[in-house]
Amino acid sequence: MNIENPSFNYDIHGKKYSTYRQTDERIAQYIIDALGSSQTVLNVGAGGGSYEPNDRYVVAVEPSSSMRMQRLKANKVPAVIGTADSLPFDEYSFDASMATLTIHHWPDLEKGLKELRRVTKDQIVIMTYDPEALDVFWNAYYFPELIEVEKARYPKIDDIVGKLGGESDIIEIPIPIDCQDGFQEAFYARPEAFLEKEIRQSQSAWGFLSEGVEHKLVKRLKDDLDSGIWDEKFGSHRNMPFFNGALRLIISTKN
Repeated sequence: MNIENPSFNYDIHGKKYSTYRQTDERIAQYIIDALGSSQTVLNVGAGGGSYEPNDRYVVAVEPSSSMRMQRLKANKVPAVIGTADSLPFDEYSFDASMATLTIHHWPDLEKGLKELRRVTKDQIVIMTYDPEALDVFWNAYYFPELIEVEKARYPKIDDIVGKLGGESDIIEIPIPIDCQDGFQEAFYARPEAFLEKEIRQSQSAWGFLSEGVEHKLVKRLKDDLDSGIWDEKFGSHRNMPFFNGALRLIISTKN
């Protein structure tokens, strides 16, 4: 599958995004640890402000007016209007930079990552998904067309690391059963969540499906939930305290 423009229009489709996409403190701890002793942090593709540390000086960059307004309603610092591929900051302006669940929206990934490196003194922290690990989640069985969209949008981990240069550590983040964030794998134990339109609307991949496909996929899942087939196949997920899926944290430092 080829997706010409991977970015999602949050001004049109993301007006309730922050209602369902919130910080999960257990996942946030991985980011806090990765930021180390940094005092100034740049958050690029900052969205509604999820996972921003509260104990440091944060500058947020966000192109969507809808997301910037949601930040203000959540009492987050106002965001600078801008995009990853053209950051309005001098070299080494920040101790650290972060980009959480956003790089798959960037039309020019290489330029965006180079910009992060340019303005950052020390570590770059990126939370993303490994497209090569998406098949471990049961939604690959029910939503194969959706997974193909995800695989086409998410850059491979090796590509990210290569474009960043320097040295990188890759951490697999386990997802808790009651995850407060609303990305797809967060509902591994709560499949009924995918029947709610508002939850799907907070997951950008659904917006890239052809007309009629979303209804077909949701009906497939609903039929198996109603009949008990889902529980026969995947019911063990309901009691897993954590799920190891495709969620990854990349911590990159200069040589």
